[in-house]
Amino acid sequence: MAFTVAATQTLALPSGEKVFWREAGSVDSPTILLLHGFPSSSHQFRNLIPLLAPKYRVIAPDFPGYGFTEIGPDYKCTFDNLAATVDSFLQALPNPPAKYSIYVFDYGAPVGIRLALKYPEKIQAIITQNGNAFDEGLGKFWDPIRTLWGEDNKANRDALRFLFEMGATNWQYTNGEAAPGLVPPESYTLDQALMDRPGNKELQLDLFSDYKSNLKLYPAFQKWMKESAVPILVAWGKNDEIFIYAGAEPFKTLPNAEIHPIDGGHFVLESHLKEMSDLILAFLAKNGI
Repeated sequence: MAFTVAATQTLALPSGEKVFWREAGSVDSPTILLLHGFPSSSHQFRNLIPLLAPKYRVIAPDFPGYGFTEIGPDYKCTFDNLAATVDSFLQALPNPPAKYSIYVFDYGAPVGIRLALKYPEKIQAIITQNGNAFDEGLGKFWDPIRTLWGEDNKANRDALRFLFEMGATNWQYTNGEAAPGLVPPESYTLDQALMDRPGNKELQLDLFSDYKSNLKLYPAFQKWMKESAVPILVAWGKNDEIFIYAGAEPFKTLPNAEIHPIDGGHFVLESHLKEMSDLILAFLAKNGI
């Protein structure tokens, strides 16, 4: 049975995590796995899912530390662990997809990279919306985080705490947008409310610290993208100051990638939904998916 409006569910994993996810579409249709970013959740895909669901099975989980996924006090937030949880979640689904396309954004890219390197045969296509895979994509936003990579201590952590407050969260959504009024306030307000939960900001700092581990995977992922000729749609908010447009340029060297700059910022699904959905549907159809 197909649902054009996403059903929300929670799946308890043997390892203890309770993964919240949104799903729509027929289990017999090709699958698209939507992987969200910081500081959001599957909520960022709430408007995209109904546009994809008539033709695709769409699955959008909340990562540990985000949205409504629940984790225990001993869960360590690293990108390896986030990817392992998503991997376990996919395998535990009542109808696990044998293959899928991945939509990666922000933190979703490191998770998607790990899934692709572990299961290259499962990846049918990549849709990257400001999902970085090249060193060139890290803008000045990352300079104070690089300091944390050098030494993870209290002073360097405290210097980043402003990034978890409403001013910064609002900025992530509205910066670079010609019409910030197109960004509904419930988007960043929900993210902030969930990030304000006790202990959550320490998890965010753990992931800031661990982000350096993703850069080590870039060469292997770049090699796989080139050799596999996996179809790639690069739809990039060109005004993003977090993952800057320079990160989209190297995709041009890959054999089966198409690049589309979007005149927006970081969260372009909020302001350019139709443009994004049209690009995705045309790209997948062109590649026989």
